[in-house]
Amino acid sequence: MKRETCMFKPYAGSMDEFARAIRAKAEVIQAKCERIGAKNASAWTVAGFVYFYAEFDDDNKVGLRELLATWRGELAAMGVILAFPAEMRLMYHDIGVVREDKHLIRRRVFATHLKPGCADEYQARHQKLIDARGDRVTDGPESNFTIHCALDEYIFGYCELVKSYDHEMTEEEKAQTIAWETRQLEIMDWYTDDVDWITGETHEKIQNLFLQKGYEE
Repeated sequence: MKRETCMFKPYAGSMDEFARAIRAKAEVIQAKCERIGAKNASAWTVAGFVYFYAEFDDDNKVGLRELLATWRGELAAMGVILAFPAEMRLMYHDIGVVREDKHLIRRRVFATHLKPGCADEYQARHQKLIDARGDRVTDGPESNFTIHCALDEYIFGYCELVKSYDHEMTEEEKAQTIAWETRQLEIMDWYTDDVDWITGETHEKIQNLFLQKGYEE
C-alpha cells in the first residue's frame, strides 16, 4: 500500500473560501476517489495550511496527483501547492496492523514546523525508533502511522490510534512522553495542540475538511 500526502497553502484571506469549495465538492471528490482507487482519503487544515492524505494499491498508476485534479480550478485560484506527493519526504513509519474498520481507531493528525537545518536530525531521531522496532509488526496502540515533510521544513503526521489500547497514561509513560517532546522542541515548533498539556501554550486543533465515505470512525 502506498501512502501519499501533499501540502497546499491558500492565499491570504482564501482559507474559508477554499474550505467551502472542498465541502461543496465532497460528492464529486468521493466519486473521483472511487474511480481512481483512492482509499482512506482526507484533507486537513491548521495554521493556514492544508494537507491531503490518501492510500493507494502499490500498482496504482495515478495516485494523489489525480485526485488533486478534482480541485484544479480552486487550487489555482486560491493558493499554491507547496509540495506534491513525490516531493514529500518520508520521515517515519510504523504501519503495524491496519484496521480496515475505522470505527476501531481514532485519527491523530498533526503538524509542526522544523527549525532551520533540522530536517536530517528529525529523521535521524525517528530512524532510531524504527531501528529499535526492527522487523516486529506492532498491533497497537499506533498503527498506519506515517510522518512526511515538505521542503525540509513542514511536518505532517497521520496516525490511527487503536481504541482498544486506550488507557490513562501511567506516570512512567507521562515521563517518557514529556522527555521525548521536550527534546523535540529543540528542533521544531508545533502548529497543532498535541503538546499544549506539556508546554502550557495554546495551539489550534487540526480540522478535517474532507473524509472519504466508508472510512468514518
